Amino acid sequence: MARVPRRRPRGDREAVVTGTPFTALRGRLHEAAAEFADGPDALEGILLGLVDDVDRAVAEPLEIFPVCHHSPASALAMARRLREKQPKVVYLELCEDMTPLLTELRNCRLPVAVQAFASDIDGFPADWAPLSVVAPITEASAEYQAIAYALDTPGVELVLVDRSSDHVFQWDPRHERADEPDAREEGDTGAALHGEAVGVEIGDLRPRFAELEEHLLRHGKVRHWSEWWHQYVEIPLGDSDHDTYRQVMFLIGSLFRRLAPGDGDRVRVDEDRERHMWTRMRAHLAATGTDPADCLYVCGAFHAASRVEEFGVHGADGFEITPRTATTWQYGLIPSSNAAIEAQFGLASGSVSIAATQWTKNLKRTRVKPYRLDGQAGTERTGAKAVAPTALPAAGAPAEDRLSGFLQKPPVLDALDETELLGWSVDIVRAARRGGYLASTADAIAVFETSILLAGMRDRAKPTPYDFQDAAVTCIEKDSVPGRRDVRRLVENMMGGDRIGQVGYEALPPLARDVHDRLAPLELNLQQRGVRRALLDMTSRPELRACSDVLWMLRRLMPPGAARPVMGERRLGERSIQESWDLALGTHQRALIELGYEGVSLEQVLEQRLRRTAYGPRATTAEVLAAVEDATLYLGGRRLAEELGARALDVLAGERTVDGAPEVLRRVRGLLAYYRTSEPVLPPWIESFVRTGYAHYCTLLPTAFRDEDATVGQVAAMLGFLFSMEGLALSLGCDRTQLELAVAQAHPRDPAKTALLWAAQVHLGTLSRGELRARCDGLLANPLVVPSYPRYLSGFVHALEPVPGLADVVVEAVSNAFGRLPDAVLLPWLPALITTLRSNAAELAPLLIREAGRIFPARLAALDTWVPPWHRQPAAPPVLPTAAAPRGAVLLPAHPATCDALAELLGCPQGWTATDAPDPAGPGAALLAAHPATAEALAAVLTVR
Repeated sequence: MARVPRRRPRGDREAVVTGTPFTALRGRLHEAAAEFADGPDALEGILLGLVDDVDRAVAEPLEIFPVCHHSPASALAMARRLREKQPKVVYLELCEDMTPLLTELRNCRLPVAVQAFASDIDGFPADWAPLSVVAPITEASAEYQAIAYALDTPGVELVLVDRSSDHVFQWDPRHERADEPDAREEGDTGAALHGEAVGVEIGDLRPRFAELEEHLLRHGKVRHWSEWWHQYVEIPLGDSDHDTYRQVMFLIGSLFRRLAPGDGDRVRVDEDRERHMWTRMRAHLAATGTDPADCLYVCGAFHAASRVEEFGVHGADGFEITPRTATTWQYGLIPSSNAAIEAQFGLASGSVSIAATQWTKNLKRTRVKPYRLDGQAGTERTGAKAVAPTALPAAGAPAEDRLSGFLQKPPVLDALDETELLGWSVDIVRAARRGGYLASTADAIAVFETSILLAGMRDRAKPTPYDFQDAAVTCIEKDSVPGRRDVRRLVENMMGGDRIGQVGYEALPPLARDVHDRLAPLELNLQQRGVRRALLDMTSRPELRACSDVLWMLRRLMPPGAARPVMGERRLGERSIQESWDLALGTHQRALIELGYEGVSLEQVLEQRLRRTAYGPRATTAEVLAAVEDATLYLGGRRLAEELGARALDVLAGERTVDGAPEVLRRVRGLLAYYRTSEPVLPPWIESFVRTGYAHYCTLLPTAFRDEDATVGQVAAMLGFLFSMEGLALSLGCDRTQLELAVAQAHPRDPAKTALLWAAQVHLGTLSRGELRARCDGLLANPLVVPSYPRYLSGFVHALEPVPGLADVVVEAVSNAFGRLPDAVLLPWLPALITTLRSNAAELAPLLIREAGRIFPARLAALDTWVPPWHRQPAAPPVLPTAAAPRGAVLLPAHPATCDALAELLGCPQGWTATDAPDPAGPGAALLAAHPATAEALAAVLTVR
């Protein structure tokens, strides 16, 4: 397995250079450190190190453009700089293997995420699968501005220089603790559109020193980091020039880098990423001969202040990039949303929506024309190519110190925009009333005044969206939420809402396009989010049967809400003629796209998944039989079903437990019923399965009766398989003696299994029903056994699975208990009976209730005089009537034709004897005297009662 490459010790490249534009700033910081520092040179080293980082980054010949993820100020500065500089090469901090996907962004509606996905991994631990990396892109992001400029401007090359998706996991610190339990953290369930993917973004700029972040939030009088950034960085940099923007971002990145705690794994990965990016850029410059002055390097501010030896165009060489593993990666675009980005990257709820609103306001205020991809959904064609570059300073000209002026300049207090704030207050009250709140004009005035009050308490002249949000919650929500959304959520929607992107048809993988094409006869816009109702009448429109097949496969492969049947079902041997579906393929577009990474058609993906389930190392017989059933239901044909059936036979032969016996019994019964009604002969695999299963369960039966881990339901399922499949098994060559020996060798200690054994003996004929009733009576007569009698009843109820003919005996056993036990014994015993039957035999209770309904009287009045069948006295044998003369002697001469025909067949030529003088010594009399039993039995049958 590839590891993070070994590195040389990091050299200290922080020597102070005199004569730079930041000499004056160094002097002031030196004086401040001498006055305020507690330890010798501690604060001075940090402060002067910050200036050194800024000086080194500014002096780099290859212009570095530091950004922060989803920052409107970064996007605005990027758009302005691209129009001024018009670079020929744009180096972008993004996974280098995602380059081919960027051209498909023009077919999507932002926000979307570029995704790398791998389900079959080679070179990583198996429990990491599936691997997924996403890079969300919004319109108010600097990376989108760079991508749009590079793709729509002729002669401009876009080069992604960050580590590949494979290296994201190669350099994952989990490699060092792969053998530890719970090494993989669970993904954030809130990022529904991103799943458990690893997020990759340009410019993850946030303090890694918890005390520093707490200090900034407390003194900035804000609640979370997103609000601090909006107030103290976003707004001041919104109107700054290019040099000021760069130097401030360099300073922030250096500050957070130097005050980061000693997380060795994370720092190591960050430094390796920087070495990788500079190595790729130097290689590209050497290969193409491009002048570094014509290039622009877009990266996060944290990486812009790098101190690795490989930093810069003239940095050290020798960093070795490890090869990728044999894992096959699939690439595509998936829909994203503001909420998914916030949840995955730990941002405050609503911060991305507020940033999008701020981006729109910045564009109106500064009149900067942003870059947008031609053909982008919801945008118009821009005139980016016609803008002439602005004259830039000569190459090599020293940069001016803009940082000192920015740090010394007092904060600019924006004037209160009463019109904007008043519009917000009216809009939130209107939204609250629609949401069920009892809001009025007075609440709008209260929100307006409270927003101004909160801003004043936080040293702000103009309320920010976060101040307004707090004021709205205080004045409108009060102590209850009458509707589905609270006021904070309403404010987020009002500020822009949770914008959800969409991947266009042309950018979808082949499988997703095939699904939409095959569902076209439904005449529904399935790419639109929300639920669509589809009505399928296959009788009048036979072409909809193909759509029905697709929908059932989608139901099998996708999340539950993507395709939900309202009417209609599909079972073995059954097909609906009318169906109704609720479809939400647009909402679950990510899941549909990820199906496309597994194959080119639904049938191929389903077959692969069924094979993966059947041939998995932990596959059980029940799971393989379920795969056989799914292959028959959704794919048709017998090839795959027979292959999986043979696999089920192998898995069954290797099992040594009976855990899956109930499910195996249910699946095999269903498949047998299907094949007997739809096929002329049974498939060979299921005949072999029945034959092998009969011998297999006979072998395990004695052990299962004694094993405490085997439940009574599992043993009953084994007996159900043996008894219900007995006829077929015997016809295939099995020996019933094996079953009889297995039952004879069973010696259970559990009362429920004992009752189950008695039922099996009744079925085999070694125990009569009368003896079984006598044993039940003996249990009730023994005071020591009465407390465990409910467990015996549980065994009898489970016995209805293999021996359903014992239903009357079970009803009798329950009735005797209620009739004979006194209340003092019955009442404490009754809850145990109810809970036992409910937990262990709920599915068999209907059979018991039906039998009780057949035995007991239907009317309450008849119950007083009703006598149970098991209490009735047996009827006396019938008394044969006596006659003066044998009745047969009169009947036979009266109807001689039958006897004549029989005598002729038997070759008896003797004639009839006279009735008045019978011969007592005749052959007939001698025969009857020698064998009287036959005559007596015949007389009993023919006697008229």
